[in-house]
Amino acid sequence: MKLALVGIGKIALDQHVPALAASDVWELAATVSRNQQVEGVEAFTRIEEMLAARPDIGVVSLCLPPAPRFAVAEAVLRAGRHLMLEKPPGATLAEVHALEALARAQGVTLYATWHSRMAHAVAAARRHLSGRDILGGHITWREDVRKWHPGQDWIFEPGGMGVFDPGINALSILTEILPMPLRLLSAELDFPANRQTPIAARLTFSHGITADFDFRQAGPQTWDMEFQTDKGGLALRTGGNLLEIDGTPAGGEDTIMDEYPALYARMADLVRNGASDVDLAPMVLVADAFTLGRREAVAAFEF
Repeated sequence: MKLALVGIGKIALDQHVPALAASDVWELAATVSRNQQVEGVEAFTRIEEMLAARPDIGVVSLCLPPAPRFAVAEAVLRAGRHLMLEKPPGATLAEVHALEALARAQGVTLYATWHSRMAHAVAAARRHLSGRDILGGHITWREDVRKWHPGQDWIFEPGGMGVFDPGINALSILTEILPMPLRLLSAELDFPANRQTPIAARLTFSHGITADFDFRQAGPQTWDMEFQTDKGGLALRTGGNLLEIDGTPAGGEDTIMDEYPALYARMADLVRNGASDVDLAPMVLVADAFTLGRREAVAAFEF
C-alpha cells in the first residue's frame, strides 16, 4: 500500500521512516513538510498539493505537532484517504471526536496510535493483571526533553502538552493493562516561569496508583511502572518492553525500536478490514490533569 508521511521531523526520521522501509506491506510514496525531505521520495510542502497530485496514495500518516494537526487531518479525510495519527491524536478531545465522525461519514479508516502499547511486554502484563485486584502502584516516567525534542519550543506552547507528551505514553500503557477503569483524583503541575505547559507532574489516581512525570531527567531515561495486586507484584521496565513478576524477569525485549513496525502492521489490518481504532482513554486522563491540576511555578527553562 502507498503511504504519504506528513511532518518530517525527529520522530518521523527516527521511527516512522525506518519502520516503513523495513515493511513488506508499505511503500513510502510521498512526504509533506515545509523543511525536510526523505531521500528518494517525492516531496511536497502542502497537503493540498500532495492530495491533488497523488490520487494513487490511499493512506496518510500524520506526524505534525498536535496544535496544527486538525486542518491537515480534516483535509486528508475529506479527500477520502485513510489516516494514521501520531500520538497524541489531537490538541483537544473535541478535535479527535470530530475527526472520528468525519472518518465514519467518509467510510475511511482512522487510527489514533499509541506506540507504547506496542511495547514487547504490554500484552503479557495485561493478561497477568486480568482478574486481579490492584492494591496500588507507581509510575516513574522521567526523560530529557533536550534529547527527544531538541529546540522544539512548540512542546511548551499551548497544545504542546509539555511533560504529558511523554507522560501520555505511560497513561496509554496504564489504560491498556489495568483490569478496571481508572480515575484521576488530583495533580500537581510544575510550570516553568517562561513556559505555557508543565515540565513535571505528580498525579494521584484511584486504586492507590500514583505517577511522577519529569522532562528534566539527565543521564539514563526512566520509564518504569510497578503494581501490587492481591496475588503478588508486577513491574514493567524500559517503557513497557521488559516484564517482571514478583521481582523476577518474566519476558520482553530491552528495546523500544519495535513499536512503530507494530503500529504500521496494525494500520494495514485496519485498512484491509475497513475498521478504525480511536481510543481516547489516555488523552482523557491528561485533560483531567489540566482540569484538576494545582499549578506550581518553577525555574525558567531554556533548551
